[in-house]
Amino acid sequence: MRRREFLGTDETARALFDAAEVVHLAGADAEGRVVLKTVHGVVDDGWLCFHAAPAGEKLSLLGREIVVTAEEVVARVPSFFIDPVRACPATTLFRSAQLRGVLTAIDAPGRKARVLQRLMEKLQPEGGHAPITAEHPLYSAAVRGLLVAGLPLEGAVAKVKLGQNRDDASRSAIVEHLWRRGAPTDARAIELLLAANPTTPRPAFLRGPAGTTLRAHLDGRSLPQALGLLEGTSWNHAFSRDELARAHLGSAAWVGAVDAGGALVATARATSDGGKYAWVYDVCVRTDRRREGVGQALVRLLLAHPAVRRCRRVRLGTRDAQPLYRRFGFVDVASLAGATSSSELVLVRQEGAGPPLAEGPAGRGRG
Repeated sequence: MRRREFLGTDETARALFDAAEVVHLAGADAEGRVVLKTVHGVVDDGWLCFHAAPAGEKLSLLGREIVVTAEEVVARVPSFFIDPVRACPATTLFRSAQLRGVLTAIDAPGRKARVLQRLMEKLQPEGGHAPITAEHPLYSAAVRGLLVAGLPLEGAVAKVKLGQNRDDASRSAIVEHLWRRGAPTDARAIELLLAANPTTPRPAFLRGPAGTTLRAHLDGRSLPQALGLLEGTSWNHAFSRDELARAHLGSAAWVGAVDAGGALVATARATSDGGKYAWVYDVCVRTDRRREGVGQALVRLLLAHPAVRRCRRVRLGTRDAQPLYRRFGFVDVASLAGATSSSELVLVRQEGAGPPLAEGPAGRGRG
């Protein structure tokens, strides 16, 4: 029986199935033999759907009860994150979804084609093919011949294990260790853990000034607000909104600050090669929240981000915010041997330098 504290919402289950690269399908055929398959799945009209050749193991499960699962590993948590001696606390933070139901064939050509098109959109989002329709001469025979089957998503359940069974002290320790370790997905894991456990105090390095909260990781859900903040900025006049969106989603580090209502009031990102160089871009604070120290706090967090703090040199270009960055040790690139630019700043670090944690809330300063 699933522990109540780990139960997720129906929306979580649906989202996991929709986003999963593959799902796992299992059932017993008419002879009682267990069939276990890894398949591509797609959500369509409230169903989880699959496709297959008109003969094979999946066909043997038609009309029979099956179980389908999807899972996402969020972070590995070593035992020493919580206890310096005992091995027992070692665990994994994860989200998973499970669905039981009768596997039912979908016969309507129009819906079969729609499911196949949804699969292509999921597996090949860049397009590059003629859209699949039941009437298209390229696809009509395949649509008729392929097996398309599914089961209703009603009853799907989610399990979300993000430290809910730990106390606040243990969760805080996990957050601090994740930040220190700095694996590629650890910043995201921090935000997922804190969102799942709202009673856990945010660590000092994620507490912003003037009633703001810092976010160690932003994703596509924050794009509209971030692009709104950056609209009209002088350094982005040559780039389209789509280019800016891709740049943010492709950044090694993307952090932000939100107000008490959850609205994004500041954003900053960086690209990084993980060793030699990181480049800071698109630091922007909402006009009405400037000169409150928000920008300073956000830059501090970005410089301490795992993708940035391990780099020997951190570079950026700015013409009107140089005093802000000089507080963190940035100097003119022109002052370095062989440099030719006088408008670019660079932070030069010695090997192994860089704090494992950002400091607490910044004081008042230019944001």
